[in-house]
Amino acid sequence: MSHTVRRTTGSLPDATAGSVRALARAAADIDGVPPLSEQPLLWLTGGGPAVHHLLVGPDEAPTGYAQLDLRDPARATAELVVHPEHRRTGRGTALLDALTTTAEQVDVWAHGDLPAARSLAARRGLPVVRELWQMRLDPLTTPAAPMPTPPDVLVRPFVPGRDEGPWLALNAAAFAHHPEQGRLDRADLTARQNEPWFDPAGFLLAESRADGRLLAAGWTKVPPGEDEGEIYVLGVHPGAQGRGLGRLLTDRMLSHLADRGLRAVVLYTEGDNTPAVRTYQRAGFVRSAVDVVFRL
Repeated sequence: MSHTVRRTTGSLPDATAGSVRALARAAADIDGVPPLSEQPLLWLTGGGPAVHHLLVGPDEAPTGYAQLDLRDPARATAELVVHPEHRRTGRGTALLDALTTTAEQVDVWAHGDLPAARSLAARRGLPVVRELWQMRLDPLTTPAAPMPTPPDVLVRPFVPGRDEGPWLALNAAAFAHHPEQGRLDRADLTARQNEPWFDPAGFLLAESRADGRLLAAGWTKVPPGEDEGEIYVLGVHPGAQGRGLGRLLTDRMLSHLADRGLRAVVLYTEGDNTPAVRTYQRAGFVRSAVDVVFRL
């Protein structure tokens, strides 16, 4: 059965964006994992011309949706969702076909590595090229023996209006080879600062006392009303690696989240990032879920 896929770029009308969020919630209710990550949800109404929206079904109640990030055509990425009541009807295949007409190579996220996504990928012969681990610490406790701060390092909270530029430069250097995090720009940062969960007190910077250079940063996220927090981003400048700053900031972030009375904390890291995985395992984290990337 063929399905018409409509394509638009930039920001969706508010009503259409709301219907896509409802579609994502319906899928999450059945699957137990959100099908769209934070960035695609922000881009429903904040995307630029390189963000493509693909829809199946009426705007007021779409039955399938995909978002394609073409900011870097050589590293195009996409996420998609099909309503649980309309799976195995060709909608997922139609969306994948539409993606391939836009870019030569597209990496498609499958959150939770669910059977439905595996089945769709298997029918198309799509290989898994990447794994993103969710790691979890439950219950959350204050580190028993936190790492002391080196005398030549100052750890302080992020200051809005002053630290955006230095943090973006650090983030770009620390994640130079990361397909998503390394491309974060000022607009992306501003969008996150405008989210209700943003808290500068949980956004920690480690800088050199000698010259104020930013060496590392650790950012936490606690959605309002939730009892579970997240180590949102942890980045160390390549020139400051090997000094234990990742462990230092991990300890500080866990203490910050524990002081807020949270029950547990999660984080996401590349499955093949052995140093990061070891750092988190030493802090008590265990792998709790996995997202995969299929390549079209």
